[in-house]
Amino acid sequence: MTTSYNAANAYSSVEMETGVSHADPHKLILMLFEGAILAVSNAIMHFDRKEIAEKGASISHAISIIDSGLNASIDLNSGGEIAQNLSSLYQYMSNRLLLSNLNNDRAGMEEVRKLLIELKGAWEEIGKKEGIASDSPAPENRASISYGQF
Repeated sequence: MTTSYNAANAYSSVEMETGVSHADPHKLILMLFEGAILAVSNAIMHFDRKEIAEKGASISHAISIIDSGLNASIDLNSGGEIAQNLSSLYQYMSNRLLLSNLNNDRAGMEEVRKLLIELKGAWEEIGKKEGIASDSPAPENRASISYGQF
């Protein structure tokens, strides 16, 4: 690893930590998407460089974000069929990444990355329709939205 790579990760980590402390629930979901996309992109980069351990670590990180972040934030009780379908899609992505890691399948990683990008775009559109500015400070009243259990 290069020093610039480590520096970029350090800045990214600080930015994420700062963003989390000031983000509304909608922004937090966007940050989870961004983190998962970055982790899968890193896995693809490590795959291309034949850095097996790093690829595995990046895939594990992506799976953790998908399972413990995105999927865990879905409110299955009030989200109805859409929430169930989204949860199933997250489970599919995690399984696809796991198999991609075991089988050194770049196409599987690319598929999950594209799905995450599409979902992130849809979530951004929801924010626009709801009038949520992506970089706005968190409101004083952190009322829960139907997506998650924040």
